[in-house]
Amino acid sequence: MFMFIIFHDMELRQLRSLVTLIDTGFSVSQAADRLHLVQPAVSQHLKQLEEELGVRLLRRHGKRLVGLTAAGEQVFRHAREALTATGSILAVGKDHKEERHGVLRIAATHTQARYVLPPVIRRFVQEYPEVALEIHQGTPGRLIELLQRDAVDLAVCTEGLGQQQDLTSLPCYRWNRCLIAPAGHAILAQRPLTLERLCEHPIVTYVFGFTGRGNLSGTFARHGLEPRVVLSAADTDVIKVYVREGLGIGIIADMAYQPDADADLERRDLSHLFPWEITRIAHLKDRYLRVFQRRFIAVFQEETALMQRGSGPIARKENAPSVVP
Repeated sequence: MFMFIIFHDMELRQLRSLVTLIDTGFSVSQAADRLHLVQPAVSQHLKQLEEELGVRLLRRHGKRLVGLTAAGEQVFRHAREALTATGSILAVGKDHKEERHGVLRIAATHTQARYVLPPVIRRFVQEYPEVALEIHQGTPGRLIELLQRDAVDLAVCTEGLGQQQDLTSLPCYRWNRCLIAPAGHAILAQRPLTLERLCEHPIVTYVFGFTGRGNLSGTFARHGLEPRVVLSAADTDVIKVYVREGLGIGIIADMAYQPDADADLERRDLSHLFPWEITRIAHLKDRYLRVFQRRFIAVFQEETALMQRGSGPIARKENAPSVVP
């Protein structure tokens, strides 16, 4: 009702079609699929919106939609804000009607989903057994995109979240890297480990954009060194497989080394060589968070603080510096 008062004859479904069209790269067919509509319905919504406003919003090349006009850019920004506000209004109602029910959509990189989230989710599910969970994995860039178009509620990763003006991101814990190699590998006997000594061996590590790879490569470059990276992967488990195959030594996030499961691999701390990374949890700014969503953030912060201080996957015998919000 509130939105209809503001927009008169304009309907939220018209705004939703516009925003979804842009999110899908101006593909009417993809927008229709995402909205569970037929293509003519999406086209009709766009036509009605332009007629209601009396201005062209979309640039066309023949029959193809190729971009937004100057007016379209402005309308798009306000349309997304309107849809976010509408979602917040509905969420307030749900909190009062069914506080302990709902769906929590979490986006995370593989490392976070595999090695950090399990104890957080275990505890959350005990508190909110009737909240369904969805975990969406992807690159940090993909996680930011999902948050910005309100396709997920929360995102957890290291890269990118702190630089987005439309997101609220909270620093949660710091981590660094470790070396892994099969027992008996020559590098395990070398003391101290240096960047130069790492460069003497083929390396298996993360692809760019994942799990601190940018800072890792930047550290070598600042020292005038060029490591021989023979394989890059987004998935820590894949890195471990190829280290076991003898392809090279592995450089991974320290929290991803599991003493029991990885007993055939030996670990060496590398925090004296590389900068510390900060993992954050983020949500869309100005979006109302339901009670259970706020509780998940609190549990995540509490559990990662415990893991960093205690014996969990983030903590090691080396002391990590505390996170300063």
